[in-house]
Amino acid sequence: MQISSFWRGIGLTAAIAGVTACGKDATAPADTTQTADPIKVMAEELHEHIAILASDKFQGRAPATAGEELTVNYLAEQFAALGLEPGTTDDHGEPSWFQQVPVVEMQIKSSPMSISGQGFEKELQPLTDMVAFTQRQTEASAIDASELVYVGYGIVAPENDWNDYAGLDMTGKTAVILVNDPGYATKDADFFNGNAMTYYGRWSYKFEEAARQGADGAIIIHETGAAGYPWEVVSGSWSGAQISLAAEDKNADRVAIESWITQDVARELFEAAGLDLDSEVAAAHQRGFKAKPLGLKASVALENSLRTSDSRNVVAKLPGKKYPDEAIIYTAHWDHLGVNDHAEGEDHIFNGAKDNATGTAGLIAMARQAAAMEERPDRSLLFVAVTAEESGLLGSKYYAANPVVPLEKTVAGINFDALGVLGPMRDVVVVGYGNSELEEMLETAAKGQERYLAPEEHPERGYFYRSDHFSLAKKGVPMLYFKSGTDSFEHGREWAQAQDQEYLSHAYHKPADEYDPNWNLEGTAMDLQLGLELGLKLANSRDWPNWYEGNEFRAARDASAEARQ
Repeated sequence: MQISSFWRGIGLTAAIAGVTACGKDATAPADTTQTADPIKVMAEELHEHIAILASDKFQGRAPATAGEELTVNYLAEQFAALGLEPGTTDDHGEPSWFQQVPVVEMQIKSSPMSISGQGFEKELQPLTDMVAFTQRQTEASAIDASELVYVGYGIVAPENDWNDYAGLDMTGKTAVILVNDPGYATKDADFFNGNAMTYYGRWSYKFEEAARQGADGAIIIHETGAAGYPWEVVSGSWSGAQISLAAEDKNADRVAIESWITQDVARELFEAAGLDLDSEVAAAHQRGFKAKPLGLKASVALENSLRTSDSRNVVAKLPGKKYPDEAIIYTAHWDHLGVNDHAEGEDHIFNGAKDNATGTAGLIAMARQAAAMEERPDRSLLFVAVTAEESGLLGSKYYAANPVVPLEKTVAGINFDALGVLGPMRDVVVVGYGNSELEEMLETAAKGQERYLAPEEHPERGYFYRSDHFSLAKKGVPMLYFKSGTDSFEHGREWAQAQDQEYLSHAYHKPADEYDPNWNLEGTAMDLQLGLELGLKLANSRDWPNWYEGNEFRAARDASAEARQ
C-alpha cells in the first residue's frame, strides 16, 4: 500500500502542512515533518472534525435548527482559517460563505390511516403500520374515503414500452405502489437496468408520477430488500420535521398524502381485497400489467405546523490562477436528521457520524491540502457543503439551479457521502459504475495506491440516485461518487461486509450512528486523496470529461458544448 507518486510531484510537505487539532488555533500549523505520512495525518484530522460535527452539541445537524447554526458557522470558520475565499455573495452582493436556500419546515401530526371495505375495517397506526406526510405547504392535508388502486411499480417509461397507469383515471384515487422496479424483480439485464435500480425505482419518482397522474394520494409498500433499508429507516426519516424547498405554488401539484405501509399491512389489505400479495407482485413484473382497484378506501388527515426559513449551503473557493471561471466541484451534505422525540429508546439525537460527518470533514481536510500547495491550480476548486440532502437532495438541487460557477463551465464534480470507517480497502467502489470518463482517471489514481475500481455490491438499492451528485448529473455535469468497498487489506471481505451490514441494520438513519474514536479512518483519507488527486489533475489541464455515449446525462452535457470552446 502506497501513496501515489502524484503527491511527490506537487510537494508533499506543502500538501500536508497546516493540519491542526480542532478546537485549537486553526491558523497554527501542526508539528509535521518531511517524513509525515499524509494518510495518517489526514486520518487524525478527520477524527477531530467528525467528533465535533457528530457531537450531541450539534443536535444531529438538522436544517433550520440551532444545529444548523453551529454546523455552517463551524465550516465557514474552518475554510476561512485555511485561506480559502467565500464562494458566493449575499443579498447585497458582498462575498459570503453561505448560499441561502429557502425552505419550509413542517412538523406533521398524522391521524391513523383508516382502511375500509366490504366487511373490513382497520386503523393503521402511525410509525408502526404506516407513515404519512405531504409535500403540500399547507396547514392541513388529507384524503377522505379515497379508492385504493394497485398500480404495480407505478412507472411510466415509454422507452421501455411500460405504463402501469395505462387506461386509468386516478382522479380522487390513491395509488398503491411497489418499491424498486421490474428489472430488480426479474434480474433480467435487458429489462430496465437489470438488478441495478433505475430512477423509476426511487420512492421520489413514484410520488411524483402519482401526482402527474392526478392521484389524490400515494402509498408505497415497503420491502426491505427492494428498498435497500429496513422499516425503521422509513419511520425514522419521515416521522420528524420535514423540509422542502419553498415553492410559490405551495406544491399544490403534489398529491395530498404521500405514505408508506409495512409489507405485513399490505399483505392483510390485499387479502381483504381477495388478492394474494405475492401473486400480484409477480404479475407486476410482466409487460402488459394491468392495474387493479382493491375495493378498499383510505382516509387519513395531517395537521401541519409550518415555518419558513433559509437554510444554507456553505461554499468555499480556491480561485484558479489562469481560468478562475472554470471549476471542479467537491460536494458533501452537512445535514442529518436532527432530534426526533418519536425515536425509540432514550437517545433521540440522530448524530449522523458516518452519514455524513465523514464527507463533511473530508471537504475541510481536502481543502487544507489544496490551500497549502505552493502554487494554486489553473482552474478553481469549489468545496460545497450542501443542506437538506436527507430531505430529498434539496441543497444540491438548489445549487444546481443557482450555481456559483455556471454548470457549462463546471468541469466535473466529486461527491463524498457516508465514507468508509473500517480502514484501507483494496476496492474503490464507484456508485453508478460505467457512466463517465472520470472513472478512467480514477482508475489510474487508484493503481497508485495499489487498489482497483469495482462496481457497487448492491446496485438494486439505487444509491446513485440517493446523494447530491445526482442533482448536478441531471443537469449534465460529469459527477463521480465513490468510496471504499469491502475488500479489506487487513481483515478480508467477509469481515468488512459483515460490518457494513451491521451499520445498515442498526445505525443507518438511527441514533446509533455515533462517532467512534476507534474507527480506522486511514481508508477514508485514501479515498479523499484520490478525489483531490483527480480534481487537481483536471484543474491543471484543459480537459472537459464527459459521460459515456448512451448515458442518460450525455445529451444535457453536449447541449452546452459550445460554451466550452
